[in-house]
Amino acid sequence: MKSAGSALPTVVFLVLVHALLIESNTDQYVQISRIDLDWSRAIRRVDERFLSVAIDASLIADEKFVNLLNSAKLRTLTKGLNPAFLRFGGTKQDFIKFSPRGRYLHVNNGTVRGNLCEKLKLPEFLEKKLKQEWVQQSKCLLEEELEGKYKKAKFSEYAVDLLYAFANCSGLELIFGLNALLRTRENSWDSGNAELLLKYCESRSYMMSWELGNEPNSYEKKAGIRVDGEQLGQDFVHLHQILQESAIYNSSGLYGPDISQPRDGRKDLLTGFLETGAKVINACTWHHYYVNGRDTSIEDFLDPKVLNTLETKINEVLEVVETVSPGKKLWLGETSSAYGGGAVGLSDTFVAGFMWLDKLGLAAKLGLDVVIRQVLIGSGSYHLVDDNLDPLPDYWLSLLYKRLVGPEVLKAEMFESSGLKKSTRLYLHCTNRKSMLYRQGAVTLFALNLNKHEVRLSLPSHMRNGTVQAFVLESSETGEQGLYSRSVKMNGKVLKMVDEQTLPQLQGQKLPPGEHIKLPAFSFAFYVLIDAQATVCK
Repeated sequence: MKSAGSALPTVVFLVLVHALLIESNTDQYVQISRIDLDWSRAIRRVDERFLSVAIDASLIADEKFVNLLNSAKLRTLTKGLNPAFLRFGGTKQDFIKFSPRGRYLHVNNGTVRGNLCEKLKLPEFLEKKLKQEWVQQSKCLLEEELEGKYKKAKFSEYAVDLLYAFANCSGLELIFGLNALLRTRENSWDSGNAELLLKYCESRSYMMSWELGNEPNSYEKKAGIRVDGEQLGQDFVHLHQILQESAIYNSSGLYGPDISQPRDGRKDLLTGFLETGAKVINACTWHHYYVNGRDTSIEDFLDPKVLNTLETKINEVLEVVETVSPGKKLWLGETSSAYGGGAVGLSDTFVAGFMWLDKLGLAAKLGLDVVIRQVLIGSGSYHLVDDNLDPLPDYWLSLLYKRLVGPEVLKAEMFESSGLKKSTRLYLHCTNRKSMLYRQGAVTLFALNLNKHEVRLSLPSHMRNGTVQAFVLESSETGEQGLYSRSVKMNGKVLKMVDEQTLPQLQGQKLPPGEHIKLPAFSFAFYVLIDAQATVCK
């Protein structure tokens, strides 16, 4: 291998990773892995809103709970994640209807600014009452999910106003999911209610994008209605025609079909949809969860084999999209750790971060343009913000990702001894230049250590004396029991908000020059190589 100063068109750095793995009390061996880091060119470039979030439609199943979006704390947390899309959708979107009641929030010219954003406040007594009642509401929604019987509900202009104001004041771009289970006798989509909603949003100059339906491959199970791919595509064409006739929405985004991941080789619905409707969507969306939240275990959350299943699923969907509609952007339109509302005691704890960070790294590496996390706030156990509206570990992980990771994906490969599990995982991006925290040309390496022992990374010789800032995330509690913790520490300090309207500064720790990077047991971390001088990152 030629040195970094040679005339090679690429700059490939060889890194040795030493990890001590203890398989039992008596058997010990050292795992030595090589890592090639190449920042001479970007292998992918994702949307700057790559990490996006969702609000579950269940929040307005009882409209009073939409008032939680007036929380100053929640708005502060959401602002930290921009730029991003805010998807409003989920199972409940296909069981709710727009029902105008003449109740409005005063918004001028489609933009919520300045004083009006400050006026959107939630009185302390009402916030406390809503949070207490939301706990019981979440249980009712979970029972619906378990029984597979979904109650229909209505929402008014006020819910739409608050949702739009929340997105606008937080700096996120709203994607509204329309009900696709409103059908005609011929089983085509009945657009009447959607047109009523569109006309209202147009009258308020609300700039937003649209989806139609959620997981259509499960309509028969959830509602006794079967919609094939061709019909689904025709429904989207119909919606697109309606949008084209609007002075505001003729150029707005349209995304779909939000199918759940292909199972048992079933790709016919996606294929049929793309053959009919690909031309009218801006991106093809699908959903992914690793495991069933009702029968999973903590071992699944730490198993490299489980994490690796994502690559298989992504490649399956990519193959269909590239075959039928080459060049069409692909999104993970809804995703988290475990389906069925998440895994209780796991999906909202520190251990869930391994699935989340690895999904972000792998999805970008394989060419997905946007990943929408289920859920910012809503029912279930996979939320970023708990029932008290306090940030959970995956929120802090998402916040760091937003600040440190740019859209340019660089090459990072790990080579391991045969037969060993891939328990250390690495990804490389340009550092986020828009954060203005680091000089041009910096790169961000992020890593996961699924081992119960420390891993050490050795940087190439010419980088060892360069400036490296580390952001190491560990559970706030010690030992393997700490994996169940609902709080996290960064560089040894527990992360928490300064107050309801202020996030902590999240300053990295400068590593001593020449020392190995130490990745603690059961941890994940971001390392900013400030002196990389990567041309592609300037």
